[in-house]
Amino acid sequence: MRQAAALHSSLLALGASTGLASAADAEGQHSTPAPAAGSAVKDLVGRARNARKLGKWHEAYYAYKAAFDAAEAVPSAIGERAELAGELGLCALALRKYREAAEHLTWSLEQGHALTDEVRLRFEVGQARAAFYLVRVLLSVDPPDAEVLIDGKSIGRTERIYKLFLDPGRHMVRARAPGREDALHVVSASAGSEIEIAMQLPRLPVSGAKEAPAAPEAASASPAARPQASSPWASWPGTLRIAGIGLTVAAGSLGAAFMVRASTTDGDLDERNARLDAAGVSPGVCREPPKPATCSELTRLRRERDLFAGLGTAMVVTSGLVGAATLASFFADLSFLRTEPTKARLALTPTVTPAQLGLVAYGAW
Repeated sequence: MRQAAALHSSLLALGASTGLASAADAEGQHSTPAPAAGSAVKDLVGRARNARKLGKWHEAYYAYKAAFDAAEAVPSAIGERAELAGELGLCALALRKYREAAEHLTWSLEQGHALTDEVRLRFEVGQARAAFYLVRVLLSVDPPDAEVLIDGKSIGRTERIYKLFLDPGRHMVRARAPGREDALHVVSASAGSEIEIAMQLPRLPVSGAKEAPAAPEAASASPAARPQASSPWASWPGTLRIAGIGLTVAAGSLGAAFMVRASTTDGDLDERNARLDAAGVSPGVCREPPKPATCSELTRLRRERDLFAGLGTAMVVTSGLVGAATLASFFADLSFLRTEPTKARLALTPTVTPAQLGLVAYGAW
């Protein structure tokens, strides 16, 4: 019995140790580290290069894209990501995805310190080829945290200066930010063009309710406003006065112009008479037939002088009469000089409508 009990205990101990070993092995299997991200990137790059050598640009494009995304998880792979972005851009260029190619190549070249001279030269040539088919836009935005949308789609990042590539044609660039007015700009250009745009978003105006006290409170705190005398220019006498002033100035200006023209014509007439006298032509030659051709010209000048002189005189006289009447209207009605209405006042205003003619009486007692 003792030997059986000892054997049973040994079997239990052996089973326990075996179970612990199995658990440890299982735990070790679960804790085995996954393949490093760097090895995955290398595998994808190898596949992309092989596909590129065979001219399989679609396969190379997707392999480089997967490698570029995988390299983002490795902080120390910034240089590798720069080269991957450039290679991805060259594949996009081969597939005629010009906008994507230009964006990837531009970002890669901005990390130029991580590229070799040979690689940088390849990427610069590819960027130039892609930009040939696009519109290059250099956009500056203030404030820099404003959201930028191209044709209604957000570009997904915020910067102070953007280097954008757009397809040829017409595009709407919009910038918006909280507490600011939206800024809009229309881009319309052909392929190969370069455009610089500066967009500034002004602050929204402060609400008027916060700047001034409410109207009811102001009304209750101040006494009732006294009625103001109506301006003489707001009624029909004022309209007539304005018309009279305008007519006076216009008539006087026309009269002066006509008088100047008459004086000029009279000078021409005197000059022609002086020439005839110098040529020995008798002054009475135009009274007897046959009349020379010069006489008709002299007659025309005399009529023109008399006409403009008469018109000028008439305009000057008209200007004086209208001006005098307008001035008299100011002296006849001195109500516009009053700063405050009298306590008791009655006023009559003529009213003319298509159906009736009458007077309207109003006042205060």
